[in-house]
Amino acid sequence: MTTPVPQLIAATAHSLPEQVHALARARAFAEPLIADELLDSGEGKLAHADAVAAILKSVGGSEAMQAASYLVYACEHLNRPQEVIAKAFGDNFAALAVETTKLMAVHRQTREANTSARPVDEQVLQTENVRKMLLGFSRDLRVVMLRLASRLQTLRYHAGSKRPVSHSLAEESLNVFAPLANRLGIWQVKWEMEDLAFRFLEPQTYRDVARLLDEKRAEREVLMEQLRAQLESDLLAKGVRASVQGRPKHIYSIVKKMRGKSLGFEQVFDIRALRVVVSSVSDCYAALSWVNAKFEPIVEEFDDYIARPKANGYQSLHTVVRDSTGKAIEIQIRTQEMHEHAEHGVAAHWAYKEAGTKGYGGAVTATSEYDAKIAVLRQLLAWERDLTGTQPSRGLFEDRIYVLTPDAAIVELPQGATPVDFAYSIHTNVGHRCRGARVDGAMVPLNTPLQNGQTVEVSTVKEGGPSRDWLNGDLGYLSSHRAKAKVRAWFNAQVTHETVAKGREAVEKLLQREGKTSVKLDDLAAQLGFKSADNLFEVVGKDEFSLRNIETLLRPREPALEPDDYVLLKKPRSVENAPKGGVLVVGIDSLMTQLAKCCRPAPPDGICGFVTRGHGVSVHRADCSNFRDMASRNLERVIEVDWGQPKSNAASVYPVDVLIEAADRQGLLRDISEVFTREKTNVIGVQTQSIKGTAWMTFTVEVSDSGRLTRVLGMVTEVAGVRLARRR
Repeated sequence: MTTPVPQLIAATAHSLPEQVHALARARAFAEPLIADELLDSGEGKLAHADAVAAILKSVGGSEAMQAASYLVYACEHLNRPQEVIAKAFGDNFAALAVETTKLMAVHRQTREANTSARPVDEQVLQTENVRKMLLGFSRDLRVVMLRLASRLQTLRYHAGSKRPVSHSLAEESLNVFAPLANRLGIWQVKWEMEDLAFRFLEPQTYRDVARLLDEKRAEREVLMEQLRAQLESDLLAKGVRASVQGRPKHIYSIVKKMRGKSLGFEQVFDIRALRVVVSSVSDCYAALSWVNAKFEPIVEEFDDYIARPKANGYQSLHTVVRDSTGKAIEIQIRTQEMHEHAEHGVAAHWAYKEAGTKGYGGAVTATSEYDAKIAVLRQLLAWERDLTGTQPSRGLFEDRIYVLTPDAAIVELPQGATPVDFAYSIHTNVGHRCRGARVDGAMVPLNTPLQNGQTVEVSTVKEGGPSRDWLNGDLGYLSSHRAKAKVRAWFNAQVTHETVAKGREAVEKLLQREGKTSVKLDDLAAQLGFKSADNLFEVVGKDEFSLRNIETLLRPREPALEPDDYVLLKKPRSVENAPKGGVLVVGIDSLMTQLAKCCRPAPPDGICGFVTRGHGVSVHRADCSNFRDMASRNLERVIEVDWGQPKSNAASVYPVDVLIEAADRQGLLRDISEVFTREKTNVIGVQTQSIKGTAWMTFTVEVSDSGRLTRVLGMVTEVAGVRLARRR
């Protein structure tokens, strides 16, 4: 009868490329580096690596896997381990060595922290350690085999050398590593690790039970061998072909049964035990019938796990009988298929659920390396749940779930996560373009909460973005804060994009109007103090930056005019003849004011005052760039002002500069002047300049109301050739 291979061995059997003399080469590579080095336990690294390789061989690990045990310890003594090992043995070996080294460092740090931690923090540290182990194992299953073998050898070394073992290491071995080996079906590692760890944790109890087992051991073994041979031959005579074997009982399992059922040592019936393996279910019951007829059964100790399997799918017949001397013997009867299922780690909860009522006939066995990997990953998840279920502070793990990708990788998600959360955990773009999901092969809505151990596959579109519904908490599409932040960032980027587009359009229209389409946008932004054109477009799109600033930059400075170029049409009205009280300083009487020449305000313009040194209050338009600049530097000198009422019936007039841009032609100045004359607008000064067929004219006019001036400028724009007429 061939021994079945555990799922972990199947999943990693071909994960490392076979190389000629790989084991010898790896040992020769590592020996100069680790020959004189010691582990924290005091064991030599080379001896430890030799022993780990031997353990891996005993559990069915390939020669390549055995070779990796040497490279792991050599890794710590290389400056660039990934590069060096990859060059000598390949990328697969390098990745395994580096990943295992990282996880070993995590274990070491956690144990050190655990020894100095307060009791209240012990569970938190243990939980975090298990979580890191789980995620580390999921990235590379081969690490599991190396870590289990290494931990077993460490316990063997301490037992053989009589060196004391730290409480945290022994407890971690018993409560974490042994259950892991149990879940993965590596039984010989599990049993030995449990016994050794228990030996260090409770030495007196271990010695007491060992002493009870050793009493009359020789006599017991002779009687059991006689009984085994008799049972096998008698069953064969009845036509039932069976394999009968003595079933070993380990010290820790005996103690656990005694404590769990509050039994004395003499009440543990399976100290003496036999296992009968037959070919069919009918043979199971035939064998049971013969056993009950041959011996005196203890009725209350009979269990039919074939008719009523355990929750994890375990099947077998258990009976306890008394021999001719009255001593109890436990006998287990099962088929070969049931035996393999129980002995080699397939009898996990997940497997039983998937098998359903179909039984085990190929339904849950791995048909490929991929299937085996999925099986192992689900076993790892079950192991993690086993630990949390038996710990007092179970809630520590309840905030997280673990699901599988189609490529058999574990993804950690918050409790209540959906396929959309899963998609964003894979990649931001996968999340944005996610449109559908399959969970364990079945299509589900995107807001379906995921469960531990499920395999999730999302479908995407080539282009697209998230839905605003995903941010609606009532609809339940997102649970992860990280995923929510990514969705919000996408929509914020869209708003920014629209704002930039709006600003770009406004700037480009201005450049067209000014005849400056050849200007480089990045250069223009730099001249205005922005890092890029998009930064300029964004503030323009938000209406935080006036286009007038761009106009000022683009338009060439008007050359200073010679006296002969300046045409004085009319003498300005004297200040003495002008009505008084045009500007009122709020809250202060009789303060000298003057209208700023840079912006020339006039009613009903919004105005602000700025206290000058020695010249009273300078009155500016509220949108004057000079005023904003001065106010930003000396805010304390800004004063509130308003237009006052004249003290006489005569209306106050104010000089205002008007800028006109037009296509130069004969009679242009005359036509524009006629408009001002017709509208009874007093012109007190004119500056004209013609550059490459474009006429630039500055008229200084007197107005009592800037609103009326706006209407006059509208008429000026109707003059042939005039492109622009506005206040400066």
